[in-house]
Amino acid sequence: MRLLVRLVSLIVAFSAAAGAARAAERATAVFAGGCFWCMEAPFAHLDGVHSVTSGYTGGQKKNPTYEEVSAGITGHAEAVQVIYDPAKVTYAQLLDIFWHNIDPLARDAQFCDRGTQYRSAIFYQDESQRTAAEESKRKLEEQPQFKGKIATQIVAASVFYPAEEYHQHFYRKNPLRYNQYRAGCGRDRRLKELWGEKRGH
Repeated sequence: MRLLVRLVSLIVAFSAAAGAARAAERATAVFAGGCFWCMEAPFAHLDGVHSVTSGYTGGQKKNPTYEEVSAGITGHAEAVQVIYDPAKVTYAQLLDIFWHNIDPLARDAQFCDRGTQYRSAIFYQDESQRTAAEESKRKLEEQPQFKGKIATQIVAASVFYPAEEYHQHFYRKNPLRYNQYRAGCGRDRRLKELWGEKRGH
């Protein structure tokens, strides 16, 4: 009986340690770059990214709906939450992908979408992310076309509300509509103007 109890204790301890190890391998990053449909794909294909979720953050309304956010009455921005393994992909790499998928010069807008709900923002989780975000912005401002003109916000993270299921992974579920929207909104054209061949995809 004692042997069985000890064996069960060891199994429980091992499971807890394994769970803690898995948790240590995961970190969270949140970015807003206009329509969240277009911000999922650039992160989802990265080695080390566990998941990308479309949602809403940065506002006051609890449990907002898409209709409320898109109407611009909640203070929230459309955003994506990236869960990743920092041993495989760094926060600095995520920041680089973020910048190359947005227009940092647009204030309260991204491409054809207008309003604070489409603002670009980096929602940092802790001081290390804040420092990294500010450093990445500083490096960007070393380029004359961006100096003193970047409208992207760097703000502390708040509650992230996942969007409705039909919005999740829209680029995979509805590729035709997604690509029509992306082209019609002029996203890739503007990204090429800003970033050349380093533009987002």
